[in-house]
Amino acid sequence: MVTLSVRSIKYIQVSCFAAAILITNGPARATSERLLYSFKGGSDGYGPIGGLIYMRGAFYGTTHNGGSANCAAGCGTVFKVTKAGAEKVLYSFLGGSDGYGPVGGVISLGDTLYGTTGYGGSTSNCRLGCGTLFKVTKEGVKKQVYVFKGGNDGAGPGGTLINVGGTLYGTTASGGASNCGTVYKVTLEGVETVMYSFKCGSDGNGPEAGLIEMGGTFYGTTAYGGVGHCYNYGCGTVFSITQAGAETVVHSFLNGSDGSSPFSGLVTLGGTLYGTTTGGGASDRGTAFKVTKAGHEKVLHSFGVGNDGSNPSVGLTNVGGTLYGTDDGGGAYGCGIVYKMTRTGAETVVYSFKDGSDGVYPNSVLLNVHGTLYGSIGGGASNAGALFALTP
Repeated sequence: MVTLSVRSIKYIQVSCFAAAILITNGPARATSERLLYSFKGGSDGYGPIGGLIYMRGAFYGTTHNGGSANCAAGCGTVFKVTKAGAEKVLYSFLGGSDGYGPVGGVISLGDTLYGTTGYGGSTSNCRLGCGTLFKVTKEGVKKQVYVFKGGNDGAGPGGTLINVGGTLYGTTASGGASNCGTVYKVTLEGVETVMYSFKCGSDGNGPEAGLIEMGGTFYGTTAYGGVGHCYNYGCGTVFSITQAGAETVVHSFLNGSDGSSPFSGLVTLGGTLYGTTTGGGASDRGTAFKVTKAGHEKVLHSFGVGNDGSNPSVGLTNVGGTLYGTDDGGGAYGCGIVYKMTRTGAETVVYSFKDGSDGVYPNSVLLNVHGTLYGSIGGGASNAGALFALTP
């Protein structure tokens, strides 16, 4: 087993502009990027990281910190931001049994939002709490749906939930029979069932991202495990799991040219799975890959060449057959990029982030709304993170 933790959130405002002095051949900066909302780091939230959803003219998401002062850096929030940039905190987590530290964003079932906190809840098997699954109405009324106990039921839910037929599906990074993570489902009434417990071996270890569903089968990634040899924990896998809980490793990363450590989830395009790895590839700075359901994997792009970005930790978004993503490193100014990629792997940097005024280190899957891409990022006016909008 490997001890897993939430990805570090970069909000220290480094001197990204200084990097521009050293780079004279980077791509021209786009002129259509803007910050939709800059968090202030207090009651309004700090550190958006989980991605956004869009409903009826407004965006909904979570911040990892900020909000209630019951936690040292704040316990996190669920928020709403209009397209005009007006923010409203729907709920501030209280820490302790209430939960804290949401990571995976929210989904909507009707007028109710569902999500998870990575910590809080039960402390019977987890010093900081094993995490919770919650629901919040648009009026800000919050209830616990399920509290993870850190035993066979899992601990540390992180990826965004999915809804299939009125049942919620997700992953935990630890817990389960071998303490190596789980795939689980929870009814809206709060009945949880573990579909699969990872064994820390060739079957995978530590799923950090959520699932996708295709043809009645679920697909996801583990950051560690598999048959490769990385840091004694394995290089990660792409896996499938049936409704009956039968798990199959679709691909084991080998830490060579095929990549290693997929921290992000998957997206489908034409029945093929696409994703990213944080390591491996030609420069050991991560890859974008595709893999068929039969397990035939191909690296589309190896990051770390020129100003094309490095070490992607979030997944891809399909916009009309073109894949868009973010890297929280690299680019013309060393502060991260938005890029696009064809199915055959031709990559183009769409935007290089420069400094705190336009954000640094993008950290979420992009959301496409009528041709404009939205996401979360570090920096911002108060260096507490921001939401950005970019029209490619």
